[in-house]
Amino acid sequence: MREFQVIHNIASRLASKAAILLCLMSLCIASADAVTEATMGIEKLKEGSSVGTVEVRGVMAGSFNPELWNQARFNLVPDTRNPLLAPLPGKNRNIYAPSAVEVGNGWRLFYGAWDGVATGNDRIYSVMTSDFLSFSERHTVIENGDFVHVCNVNAIRLPDNSLSMICTAYPDKDGLNKPAFFSSPDGNIWNKSSSPYSATHSDIVSLDGYEVYPQADINGMNVILFEEGQYRLYFANFRDFGKIYRASSTDGKQYTFEGKVLDKSAAVNDVKKFRVGEETWYLMGLHMNCNLMWYTLSQNPSDFPEPKQLASSFNAGERYIVALGWVVQGEQEEQGRRLLGVLYGAGYHHGLAGNRIFARWLQKRVVFRAADGREFEGASALGPDRQILSLSKGEEIAGTLQVYSEDGHTLLVEFPEQVLTEGAVYQLTIP
Repeated sequence: MREFQVIHNIASRLASKAAILLCLMSLCIASADAVTEATMGIEKLKEGSSVGTVEVRGVMAGSFNPELWNQARFNLVPDTRNPLLAPLPGKNRNIYAPSAVEVGNGWRLFYGAWDGVATGNDRIYSVMTSDFLSFSERHTVIENGDFVHVCNVNAIRLPDNSLSMICTAYPDKDGLNKPAFFSSPDGNIWNKSSSPYSATHSDIVSLDGYEVYPQADINGMNVILFEEGQYRLYFANFRDFGKIYRASSTDGKQYTFEGKVLDKSAAVNDVKKFRVGEETWYLMGLHMNCNLMWYTLSQNPSDFPEPKQLASSFNAGERYIVALGWVVQGEQEEQGRRLLGVLYGAGYHHGLAGNRIFARWLQKRVVFRAADGREFEGASALGPDRQILSLSKGEEIAGTLQVYSEDGHTLLVEFPEQVLTEGAVYQLTIP
């Protein structure tokens, strides 16, 4: 009897502990559900959208996901502004070669252009933006100086917050295009002079180990990446075309040739680095003055696989794509960095002298399935975090709003029993 009582007491205590554990688990589950409910929702804002549209916010891309790019499944949405950035009024209007650098609470967008100037000489310009919705502080950064043209800028921010850029300068002493390097501690002083800095032949970089460099024609194919205390220069040569090469430098001016990284008859325009868990990924963007853009993704910065198509021209106004640059958020934090989209210079004419800057944004896919069977999908964007659906003027429609991931296929959340009103703005909150 005594042994039975001991066993009974032990069983009672275990049952009591189990009950407490189940209770705590229930509380945790309820708490998690409450958090999910609290962090997921759709809110109609007071401010209005454009006539004939509904604007949905909260659709910006999340942290870089290499699987999207390995599978070539991504939802790139064209910006509704066509173009995103046009040249200033004036005699010569040709704006292209965008390179966005995250600074402070926004981005500094560098670009090469004839920005409404009296002569058709390429210079480097800059504008500031906090959200790619509006732009300010537009001014010249680098004058062409000793050259006819200085263009095709690729800019980066270093860990100490200084800025570096590499551009195409034409002509060198042999009448050819060569990369030129410019640096700034604050964005105002360039190569130790107040902006606009007037470029000189001494800004052209040296390249040891690439024997044909003196006779090389490196036009619009100069990209820098900074890692492990060194600049990496990715470039191609029209007199040795069909290959992308890499070189390294400790100061940005004197490079040592390393070798070929890719077989491709195209112009390399940008390379960004991302950390995903314990893995490192490098994303390269390319074009070739046609209606296509390409990308290639690698874990080895010295060896890239065959490029895949990124996008094609959206309309006749951007038939000829002449430059591109990635837009990244988290410039200094390689882990968790976001790729928000791509900016690109393009024009309607094969002469490549009437270009503008356009944008495609990597976004979550928004689909509204109306109760009457109609389907409305976000077909354009307004900056990286806003997507536009078209409705008839004055229309109100009941239905279900579905949000898919940036791959365009994976359903993230469904908001049932919604009523969309033409002209309204909705804010999504998605955990």
